[in-house]
Amino acid sequence: MKAGRYIVIEGQDGTGKTTQADLLATYLHSRGIDTIHIKEPGGSPVAEAIRGVILDATLPRTPMTNTLLFTANRHELWHAVIRPALKRGTWVICTRNYWSTLAFQGYGEGMDLSIISAITATFTDKQYMSPDFSVVLAFDDIAARQKRIASRGKLAKPDTFESKTTDFQTRVQGGYRQIAKEFEIPLLDASRSIEAIHSDIVGRLEKSQLLASS
Repeated sequence: MKAGRYIVIEGQDGTGKTTQADLLATYLHSRGIDTIHIKEPGGSPVAEAIRGVILDATLPRTPMTNTLLFTANRHELWHAVIRPALKRGTWVICTRNYWSTLAFQGYGEGMDLSIISAITATFTDKQYMSPDFSVVLAFDDIAARQKRIASRGKLAKPDTFESKTTDFQTRVQGGYRQIAKEFEIPLLDASRSIEAIHSDIVGRLEKSQLLASS
C-alpha cells in the first residue's frame, strides 16, 4: 500500500483556508483518493482540549507558552491522527502547520524562529516539517479579512490572536511572505474568487506529479 500524502494550506485568519481545504478534499475524493481534512490546532480529543486553552483570550500568556502549547497540540495530532492516516494510504489536508507558529509567535510575538523550528522538529518528524505539497494564502487587506471573519460570527468573541492589534497582524502578514520565500511555498492571492483559488491549487497539485503517483 502506498503511503498517503501530507498537504498543508497556510495563511492568516480570513484567507479562506478551510474553504479551500474542503474543496480540495472533494476534488481528491472525486479522483478516488481517500482524503481527510484536519485543522490545526485541534483534531483529536487531547488536541481539542489544548486548542481551547490556546484560543481563550482571557488567559494571558508569553510567546514561549504559546509556542509550547501549539507544539504539544502538534505532537498529539501528528502521532495520534495524521501519521497513522498517512501510513494507511489516506491523504491528509491540514489547515496550518508549524509555519503558523513561525508567523504568529515568531514574526508576530518576537520568538526566536530557530527555537520554534527546533522544538517542532523534536516533537514531530521530518515529514511534518516538509509537507508533500503546500500553499500559503495571502490577503493583505486587513479590514477585508476582518469582515470575512465577522461573517463567520467569530468576532463577537475574538480569540487570542484575532483580537490583537493591526500592527501585530501586519507583522504576521509580513512573516508569512518571508516564510513562503524561505521555504519556497507558492504564495497565492486570496482576494480572488473561491473558484479561481481552487483552480490555482488544483493546477499546481497536478503539476507536482503527486497525483500521478497515487
